[in-house]
Amino acid sequence: MDGNSFAPLAFIHLPSPARLLRSAWCPDKDLLVIVTRLGGNDRISLWKMQGSKKWEVDVELDSSSRDEVTGIGWSPDGQTIAITHDPPKVTLHSIQDGRLERTLTISPPLTLLGRTYHLTDVWWFQERKQEATSSIPDIFKRGDIITGSAHSILRGQPLLDHLQDESQPLTATDLFAFQGSHSRMLAKSSIPEVILCWPTLPPDPLSASIKQSKLGGDQTRPGEELDEMDDSNVNSVLVASDDLGHLHCYLDGSYPLGAVVVGFDSSTTSLYKEKDIFFVHPRSSAAQATCLPPVVIQLPQLRQRILRDVARVSSSVRQLTWYVMRVVKDMREAWFGSDAQHGARELGPKWVRALEERQKDQFGVDEPHAMLDLTCLLTTGRASESLSDYLGSGEQMSERAIQKWESTMVDALIKLRDCSEKRVAPACQRLHLLLEEVHGWSQLSQYALFRIKTRDVAASLELTERAIVMASWLTATARRELTHFKEFMSWLKYETSRANSSTEAHTQPPPKHDMLEVNDYLMSGLVVSPIDKWFMGPVPRFSPQDIGVLGDQHDLTTVLQRARSVLKDREQIAWQSDARQKDLSHLDRNLDSLIQELATRCQRIFGEAANGAARSAVVLSGPTYPPLRVKNTWSSEDPRDLPLRDRTVQSSDQPDAFQQYLVMQTPRVGERSYLCLARLEHARVAAAAPLQVSVAVLESCVMQDDSKMPVDVLNAEFFDDKNFIVVYRPREVGQALIATVSYSDLSYETIQLQGYVNDLAREGLNMEVMQRLSDGQLSSVPMPIVQARTLAGCKEGKVTLAVNGRVGRRVACVLDEAGMSLEIFDMEGEEDETDELGQ
Repeated sequence: MDGNSFAPLAFIHLPSPARLLRSAWCPDKDLLVIVTRLGGNDRISLWKMQGSKKWEVDVELDSSSRDEVTGIGWSPDGQTIAITHDPPKVTLHSIQDGRLERTLTISPPLTLLGRTYHLTDVWWFQERKQEATSSIPDIFKRGDIITGSAHSILRGQPLLDHLQDESQPLTATDLFAFQGSHSRMLAKSSIPEVILCWPTLPPDPLSASIKQSKLGGDQTRPGEELDEMDDSNVNSVLVASDDLGHLHCYLDGSYPLGAVVVGFDSSTTSLYKEKDIFFVHPRSSAAQATCLPPVVIQLPQLRQRILRDVARVSSSVRQLTWYVMRVVKDMREAWFGSDAQHGARELGPKWVRALEERQKDQFGVDEPHAMLDLTCLLTTGRASESLSDYLGSGEQMSERAIQKWESTMVDALIKLRDCSEKRVAPACQRLHLLLEEVHGWSQLSQYALFRIKTRDVAASLELTERAIVMASWLTATARRELTHFKEFMSWLKYETSRANSSTEAHTQPPPKHDMLEVNDYLMSGLVVSPIDKWFMGPVPRFSPQDIGVLGDQHDLTTVLQRARSVLKDREQIAWQSDARQKDLSHLDRNLDSLIQELATRCQRIFGEAANGAARSAVVLSGPTYPPLRVKNTWSSEDPRDLPLRDRTVQSSDQPDAFQQYLVMQTPRVGERSYLCLARLEHARVAAAAPLQVSVAVLESCVMQDDSKMPVDVLNAEFFDDKNFIVVYRPREVGQALIATVSYSDLSYETIQLQGYVNDLAREGLNMEVMQRLSDGQLSSVPMPIVQARTLAGCKEGKVTLAVNGRVGRRVACVLDEAGMSLEIFDMEGEEDETDELGQ
């Protein structure tokens, strides 16, 4: 047996102790994730298999708690890394630079409320797509959108303007540091909690009729529209398990499907998915044992179209709601200002206060009356001594100050006018269209699992209608305010030039302002503006009748009756000269609070609907109660410290049958220890085909010069359909080796288990095999080593092993017990290829 069969790719000396998880290798790329701990918190770093580090990020999101990485999963397209944490949360990171793309909310069921739980592992399953067999091409390219649905109508609408997302601001380190040479903290998200908790698919602005941002502006490279989109993540399912017996599922790695109950007070050791069927092996916390037969759970909603339809609508409503919230926030900051900028609203009151301070300080006026002096100047053309002095001198009346005031105010009013007319109102109209479709779903029986309440959707529709009216109302108010302000500035410039001029009055140019417009701005614009109400006050509750709409517009019968009466009596449509404008000053019109209320209501509706898939879960087969405690009578070793790995594949002969291979290390008996290889054959439903168990026993020794050399197995992992990888150390010589062992060619012997198989644990099977081996009912053979190589490190202690057996990516890595030395091997390369691979 050659001791240098594999080509070493890298030997990395890590700067700090690290951990290596079993799923550390990217399935379709030569990349590896390593977890290091610094200052009580975990950090993740991405390495190439040749030993170079691409990036490193700190995964701490909350400085008040210590963060620990418990599991790593890879997206089917290989562009995203899913990480489970303790305290419980799931984060998605970009493979390019490690930046935080999204934090998945964990919605614990009622059984978890008030209990402390921890996430243990994460898996990301890709849907096996069937190739289209139709010879007729889809020339319309509907994208799986039903004609006539809300999304179908939105596709024909003009796209809303793109908004810059400032939730991930770039820093100087990100812009100027060399690639891979820096480590950075994850930026704390500025997205509101209601948006963060909103169930959504990966962002798709085009489906919500919003223009998508492009790097480098609107310029596109030639042929970009012909690129094929990678849909590997579509209909994929991300699953995170906790230690209380729940599976938290996410469609497309983002949209929460709810928590599926597997077993109480248990953790999932292995998980396999086939279509809408999950094969789960829970480990009971009380019994300290893992079920031998799987718990088979079906989620019928995964194969039904309505699940993705609800998820799409929820995602589009979230996109539009977040869009409106950001637009309203920008409008509010432009008017009232923020911590980083001054608002246009304060310029008028500031100018009036400066005039009153001059009257009080320099002219001895006890009760300043700035507005009275301004009104007298407007109506009579005569200015008081203090006003004349203020207009003729002072920093506030310089040409630069007036120009800045005018430009700031005009820009703010134009922004309010355009944003409310071209962004807020159209976005709310699209929201109303989507919510109308949800309102129809709430009355259909096939959507009962989503628990969409009709009255809640109707309340959201009323808020959306009110938001559309208020946006149009704000547009008209801002347009009128802009006209008044321009007239006021024209008058102010005229009076300022007249106060600063030394020529006679008859030589001055004639005034061009409208006195009534200027008076309107002095009375309701300069100090107290009507626009203030759109950002102040409670949530508006007015009805259509309060703003002058006659009749119940929601009642089609009433509208038709009114139309018929108008057609019969033509005088009702004649011009009414004595019509009076309705006084609406008493109505609340806070658009900001209205959008916040709408977002809260919609998030509650779709948050409840997202758990519909979990509510449809059906347990097809599995143990009815946790397996009994397994008593170890062989040695003092803890069975949890012994390697126990599994691999599940679908049977090639029967579509509903599955094969599962187990490799378990038995406790040492005297000077001997064994590896138990078990092959289990089962179906989706236990009643359809009973569990069949076949075993093969490998003695922990290798053949050397026609003699057995005892070894200690340090770790083992399944590699592919034929071999598994084992790391062992000879008992006499302390140098560890990594080797491949064939398990497909072993001779398996079918055994009949006593009692109920459903009540048997994996550990119990291990003890059963040991008992039969000691009774002579089973025989053992040395490990059939195919290839092996001596490790440069790992001279003592335990090791951690991670492998990737996919074709073209057949690599393995070993981390020593101290977590400081990592060795990476090409499991198909030979020793003489090392230099070529390094180049």
